[in-house]
Amino acid sequence: MIELQHIGVSYGDRVILNDLNAEVAEGRITAVMGPNGCGKTTLLRCIGGLLEPTAGRVLIAQKEVPAYTAREMAQQVAFVRQHPQTDFEFSAFETVLMGRNPYQRHLQNESQEDWDIVERCMRQTGTWHLRQAKPAQMSGGELQRVMIARALAQQTPVLLMDEPVSNLDIAHQLEIMRLLREAGKTTVIVIHDINLALRFCDDVMLLHDSRLLYHGPIADGLTPERIATVYGVTAHRTDGQVIFDF
Repeated sequence: MIELQHIGVSYGDRVILNDLNAEVAEGRITAVMGPNGCGKTTLLRCIGGLLEPTAGRVLIAQKEVPAYTAREMAQQVAFVRQHPQTDFEFSAFETVLMGRNPYQRHLQNESQEDWDIVERCMRQTGTWHLRQAKPAQMSGGELQRVMIARALAQQTPVLLMDEPVSNLDIAHQLEIMRLLREAGKTTVIVIHDINLALRFCDDVMLLHDSRLLYHGPIADGLTPERIATVYGVTAHRTDGQVIFDF
């Protein structure tokens, strides 16, 4: 579904990503993991067409990302940012309804189907009761769930998610991750919680020193040795969980 071919990103002399190659399988959840500043968000932005890599190319459904129109791209990929943008005072319902824009013709009003999709996605994310709320009336976690609802309402085959559960309490983290599993979409998610990733993700891309250290099944990838290499901490695996040694 997603092909990354020799991806490189540099800012002057600073190399963020170097010769990254990977194929993200359709319908699987792939965690992107690594320390702060290793290029996780940069990689997501390259996949979503928000950033042109310095080298290499990204293909989605066997088509290079720059070849998509903005409308076509919005029908392929939904992006949940790490820090939701709240520049405009739209209600939560209006915000989620924006996810239907890629399917509307010029000057066309939303259909009953659009409204039904929005309501369903808001109920799935536990945000329906917030439908009239403005950003200033919502907590960071509530706003994040509204943005996840908008991405789901976009009904794209690909979801790109930059720390979508970092602002959520434990119960909502579990609910959202279960929802992503049930959605069955090709999902690339930046996530820091190793045990949450082990429980809900299929694969992992481990970034280290601007390169892809490992890409494959997550249970095989998150070994104590790789955790020590990537994060500089010692850990051991017990009953499928990672326990950190202090």
